[in-house]
This record gives sequence, C-alpha cells and structure tokens, in this order.
Amino acid sequence: MPRTPSDDAPEPQAVLAGQGMAAHFIVLDIAPGADAEERVRALCGNAAGLVRSVGMREPEQRLSLVLGIGSAAWDRLFGAPRPARLHPFKEVRGARYHAPSTPGDLLLHIRAMSERMCFELAMQIMRALGDAVTAVDEVHGFRYFDLRAMIGFVDGVENPGGREAVEAALVGDEDPGFAGGSYVIVQKYLHDMVAWNALSTEEQERAIGRTKHDNIELADDVMPSNSHVALNIIEDDDGEELAIVRGNLPFANAARGEYGTYFIGYARDPAVTEQMLDNMFIGRPPGNHDRLLDFSTAVTGTLFFVPSTELLEQLADGNPLAGEDAAPTGSAGAASSGTLAIGSLKGQPQAPRRSD
Repeated sequence: MPRTPSDDAPEPQAVLAGQGMAAHFIVLDIAPGADAEERVRALCGNAAGLVRSVGMREPEQRLSLVLGIGSAAWDRLFGAPRPARLHPFKEVRGARYHAPSTPGDLLLHIRAMSERMCFELAMQIMRALGDAVTAVDEVHGFRYFDLRAMIGFVDGVENPGGREAVEAALVGDEDPGFAGGSYVIVQKYLHDMVAWNALSTEEQERAIGRTKHDNIELADDVMPSNSHVALNIIEDDDGEELAIVRGNLPFANAARGEYGTYFIGYARDPAVTEQMLDNMFIGRPPGNHDRLLDFSTAVTGTLFFVPSTELLEQLADGNPLAGEDAAPTGSAGAASSGTLAIGSLKGQPQAPRRSD
C-alpha cells in the first residue's frame, strides 16, 4: 500500500475545502481546434488568480475552486506522461440498476458560503473560456438545513478529517509526478420523492442504515445487508478500511418536481469509489443491490484527475513531466506502483468504521 503523502508534497487544489453553503458543479466539453485547447491550457495557469480576484471581494465567503481534467482531455491537451489511474468513468450495470458513463472533459467544482460568489466565479471562468467549451451539465447545490440530503438524512457522516482525509484523497509517492493530485468521480442522482416519502420512517432508516432524527448508525444485528451504509464499507487486502472525501450537496427545482443529490467523491485511487459503486449497483453479493437505488436514479457519471496547484499552473505551458524519467502510467503502471488492490474484495463481508 502506498505511503502517507509527505508534508512537503505539492499543495493540492481545494479538494479538502469545507462544504460551504452553496456549490456549482459544472461539466464541460472542449470544442474542436487548437485555439480551444490553448484557451483551456490558459485557464489552468489563471485559475488560482481568478479565485483570488473574485474571493478577495468577500473573503469571509471562503470561495474555492477545484478544476478536474478528464481522461480524453488529458491526452489531447497534455499527452504523456499521464496520471497512472486516470481513465474514463466505468459504467456499472447491475441486474436492475445502471450507473451510466457520460461525457465530460473538464470539471469545475466551485464552493462558497453564498450562491452569489459561486455564480461570479463561474461567470468569470466561462468568460475566459468563451466558445472553447460547451456545457455538458451544470448543477447548483445548496446546504439543506443541518447537512441533510434531499431524502432527509444527514449526508457525509463518515467523511474523514485531518490527516486521514489527506491520506484518503491525495496521491502520494505511488505516482510521484502527480503527487498532491486527486481523482474525483461525479454523479447526478434524481430521487423519486413521492415513493420515498410513502415509506415509513423505520423503512427509510433500514434503507439508509442510520436513524433519521438523531443520525445514529443502526446496530449490526439490525442493519440490513442492502442498506446504503453496509454496502459502502470498503477494506484493502490488509483489512484497513478505505475512505473517500465527499462534497455532496442536494439540488432541486420544485416547479419541475426535480429533487436530487449531486455526488462528488475525491479519492487517492478511483478504484475505492468504483468498488463502492459496484457494491451499490451490482450488489454484495451480486443481486443484493443498494436499497436506496429503488428511489434514486443515477443520470450522469464522469471521472476526472485534479492536479496539484503547482502542476495545474505549469500545465498552461504543456506537460512539465514530458521527457522526464516519470513513473509508469496507465493500467500497467497502476499495477506496479502501489495500487490499493481491492478488486478481490468484491462480495466479501466488511466491517469496522462506516463510510456512508
């Protein structure tokens, strides 16, 4: 297993920033042509400056930006070497439910304490990009009362903090050229609130694996094996539980009857998040799918790499690692550079600390 990221590792983007009261999740495709590519590379160099320029107007709003780059976009913009575990999102197809893989070259994850700050930064970024990009999806999330999802339960309860969050989310010396980076998977889920609200509170609690009012995890002898909590417990080959860092927020359009959760999970290795999705959609064991999927439909799914702050700025002039004796990349490189090797755990019972 890879060692803990060192204290002198490159500064990450705002992967570990607080959730804030509002967020914009924007997925973009890059238009054809060299000019579009150059404008996107220029944004890599200017992103930090844009955040400073907008954020200094109201520092207490804690404005932040994470810029992620998709697999095809990385190859197109920067070539080799590439992050060892970067690949297109892998669709997951279970017996009943499906997690689709959808397009996306760039991810903008903007967070702040108010909607107006998210809007201002998004507007400035889109002005800088102009017709170099086309919108794939844009979702405006908001904090709903005491960190509750649209379905009424507290979300992100087991998010790691401090050093544990660093270990869970940031690439270390297993891929040294990309240390301080992170892999992020995003999915938009739509909820059938009529059907969900028709359940009793006890039925909802069994679907989630926690009590609704006071947010207490159900006892092991009560929690169903197909609850959301039970299926999101992942361990490595040494029995250590693996975590991801979530920044989920609810979104809604009451007039259209659209209610959902935008899932966004940062991980040092995307295989951790992918295993959670396999457990949810295929089941552990197969067929024992996440009960929450009876009421929640995944409509998007995309994977991005988030470079460190330093690397992102350098990418404005092209790949700074090109020509260097970099670590192996691609699937072979992942196997030889300390992958977490959790594939063999599919279907095995898990236990310790929860990750819901």
